[in-house]
Amino acid sequence: MRILPRSIEKLIESFEKLPGIGPKTASRLSFYLLHVPQAQLDQFGESVKNLKNSTVYCSKCFNIGESDPCVICSSPQRDEGVVCVVEQPIDILSMEKIGKYKGVYHVLHGCINPLNNIGPDEIKIAEMLERVKGGKIKEIILATNSNIEGEATAMYIRRELKSHPDLIGTKVKITRLAHGLPVGADIEYADEVTLSKALEGRREY
Repeated sequence: MRILPRSIEKLIESFEKLPGIGPKTASRLSFYLLHVPQAQLDQFGESVKNLKNSTVYCSKCFNIGESDPCVICSSPQRDEGVVCVVEQPIDILSMEKIGKYKGVYHVLHGCINPLNNIGPDEIKIAEMLERVKGGKIKEIILATNSNIEGEATAMYIRRELKSHPDLIGTKVKITRLAHGLPVGADIEYADEVTLSKALEGRREY
């Protein structure tokens, strides 16, 4: 016997598919939405519906934006010679909050994780190497997270760059975010002061 209406069951199932949301939280969110005014609910649904329809991936850095290239890549105030390599678009928000970084980005959309069958070919490493061939880059900042997967990804990228000197030449500096970020921490959760110190104290890698 079905206790809940099918519409609520389907909504709970949908919420459960989101990261970090278990059955109890999914149920609470679903019942909360029952009490939201219909106009607000329609607006919420429209936002979800337009999430992908109104966004595009930047062909240069693979960040998410409303246009291609994105606002950062198209800005004349940004230094195209400095590229900060991050795992996800949300990491760019964290870096931008500190207000000190004036370079551009490259979003990998993941990290190397053999346990989840994610190898170098599943993320945007080849695109980054292709981008380096342009010859304009003078520094690559590896800003992947400092957990095992992030470190493995940074090491792989460094090895690929170093093993192809014809790609980067001798003048390109490879750096890694330094002190300030505790081991195992994600950039997404770092505060502005901690991230600012990590950026300022980046070391050659």
